[in-house]
Amino acid sequence: MKVVVIGGTGLIGSKVVARLGEHGHEAVAASPNTGVNTLTGEGLAEVLQGASVVVDVSNSPSFEDEAVMNFFHTSTANLLKAETEAGVAHHVALSVVGTERLQGSGYFRAKQAQEDLIRASGNHYSIVHATQFFEFAKGLADGVTEGDTVHLPDAKIQPIVSDDVAAAVSRTAVGGPVNGVVEVAGPEVFQLEEFIRMGLSAQNDPRKIVTDPQATYWGAPLQEATLLPGAGAHIAGTRFGDWLAQQK
Repeated sequence: MKVVVIGGTGLIGSKVVARLGEHGHEAVAASPNTGVNTLTGEGLAEVLQGASVVVDVSNSPSFEDEAVMNFFHTSTANLLKAETEAGVAHHVALSVVGTERLQGSGYFRAKQAQEDLIRASGNHYSIVHATQFFEFAKGLADGVTEGDTVHLPDAKIQPIVSDDVAAAVSRTAVGGPVNGVVEVAGPEVFQLEEFIRMGLSAQNDPRKIVTDPQATYWGAPLQEATLLPGAGAHIAGTRFGDWLAQQK
């Protein structure tokens, strides 16, 4: 089948395109640098011709509250409208485990708005909720660093490698719409402080890491289990320590 991957040249999108192609599907990478812009609608009608599935793994270029809300609201609305006009049968979107519990963050309010638009659209859909990626440990630390100290909330996390996220998205894309949420997570639960410590240590990053009761996660306060998936989540196989060893 023809599957259009919005954000198809990024970290997850490029892996999804490759996986679908390996399984014999016509996977089309769509992004501004391929002439498809979901914010303006440019190129959408053309790329969706003959498509059975649209996979949206795009992300906002800015995480500033107003900009990120505009990105997800406008691009999702444009995409859903174009899909309806093109007769696309299945909309798959990548979102984040705990989005509904992270509404203190402008980014996650925007992701919730994206999900709400999808649910209200009348289109058949599947939303894949993934936990934090292994690859983003340093970026997460950077966002909560003051001086040479990383301030982290006291919470648990069950991170996943991007390859396993792409596998889950691809599997969902070639299946029937669930008209709901599919959760995917890695095989291990860490304290947030332990996850970041392992990630930074592997890069010989000397920053000090502290658990701070006032610290937030992208602006949102956390409870212990805010970032953890539910009991029915698909558990991927790649362990964080094994992945870190492969990066050396």
